[in-house]
Amino acid sequence: MDIYEALRTRRTVREFKPDLVTDESLGKLLSAARWSPSSRNQQPWRFIVIRDRDTLVKMGETAGSGGFLARAPLAIAIVMDNADQPLMDAGRALQQMELVAWSEGMGTCYVTLTDDQRATIADVLGIPEGPFLVTVIPFGYRHDDFQGRGVPRKPVSELVYAETYGSPFAG
Repeated sequence: MDIYEALRTRRTVREFKPDLVTDESLGKLLSAARWSPSSRNQQPWRFIVIRDRDTLVKMGETAGSGGFLARAPLAIAIVMDNADQPLMDAGRALQQMELVAWSEGMGTCYVTLTDDQRATIADVLGIPEGPFLVTVIPFGYRHDDFQGRGVPRKPVSELVYAETYGSPFAG
């Protein structure tokens, strides 16, 4: 799958097949994250790979709207350590993992955490004071009937301006 097709067809996935994510696919996810750009090339990410069912269930129970973590075969926690732009850099790594996951037949969904949820999950994962847990994202193979579903995107004419805010873009 080429990058543009992955960008155009990628959808949020909260239900996964029970199949375990292969070591080869996991390696591709981690390489994609490792190669993502970061502010001043600090590479401040730290990734925790979680496959333990009890840990996934505990995080799913803690995460509120991220209960689907409990049903995923794999999750990766994104932890930022001494980052100038922790949310931007984490988002860049996350996006690259999402696209590689999609090209591998997998899906994921960003999990938003409150401060209390973040503290509980950080404790479960043994994250010390200092490094910042941004999110835990589940990964798993998507169901075959998932392809093609999703919400249509707004046209470019509603999203892009020329030169100044509000000026129509003709391009």
